[in-house]
Amino acid sequence: MSKETAIVIFKEKAIRRTWDHQEWWFVIVDVIQALTDSIDPSGYVKDMRKRDKELSPKWEQITKLLMVETEGGRQKISCANTEGILRIIQSIPSPKAEPFKQWLAQVGYERIQEIENPELAQERMKQLYEQKGYPKDWIDKRLRGMAIRQNLTDEWQARGIHDETNYAILTAEISKATFGMTPAEYKQYKNIPVKSKANLRDNMTDLELIFTMLGEKVTTEISKQEKPIGMPENKKVAQRGGNVAGNARKDTEKELGKSVISGKNYLQLSSTKKIAKQ
Repeated sequence: MSKETAIVIFKEKAIRRTWDHQEWWFVIVDVIQALTDSIDPSGYVKDMRKRDKELSPKWEQITKLLMVETEGGRQKISCANTEGILRIIQSIPSPKAEPFKQWLAQVGYERIQEIENPELAQERMKQLYEQKGYPKDWIDKRLRGMAIRQNLTDEWQARGIHDETNYAILTAEISKATFGMTPAEYKQYKNIPVKSKANLRDNMTDLELIFTMLGEKVTTEISKQEKPIGMPENKKVAQRGGNVAGNARKDTEKELGKSVISGKNYLQLSSTKKIAKQ
């Protein structure tokens, strides 16, 4: 699940969510903050459980610890599905509760639509990027990159790699071979706080996206052919896939006479070009 699809907005408040066992699970503290404006949502949850004697015994049944994006990377956070969130809302004396219920139903309905027609999900993603100011040709590459990335993680799962930490390690190997930097180093190069929620790929130029896709696609194809087992073998495949993209990048740089790697993000470069033309 990408960051873009893992965050939804209610009344200008970001609600993180994750897809697990064919349904959305929402981060409970985000819901609490959206409905109460509490400066300490975790403390609010504790107090709420103490107040509601019927809720506390059910807490373990209606909540689940799931991996969610945070400023410090992916971590396990307490989440609840739609049914669980509706039960929690009953313990929140807030005038925002009813609109939130309607919003929750709409979010669930949209996901059902996307399952039945995946093109709707792509359309929503396109609209999101268009609102941020990205042009169509960049958006097309970004969405294609998401599909290639999903194919790669599916292949890693088929090879017995399931842990998010291992995904990050293998991704770093591809990135180092392609660009000479890990994703964390790349974010620093682009002046993006490493622990921020900003997505590195959303800050990439067209060519950076293309070589990222090439490294991941080649890695996927090698893995499908050779079926590596375990992290050491998969790391070697990731390095080889990244090397293909890295060599292509270097050849491109020789032809262009400049580096493909940029310290700026796409929107910054586009804005600069627009100003220069005026």
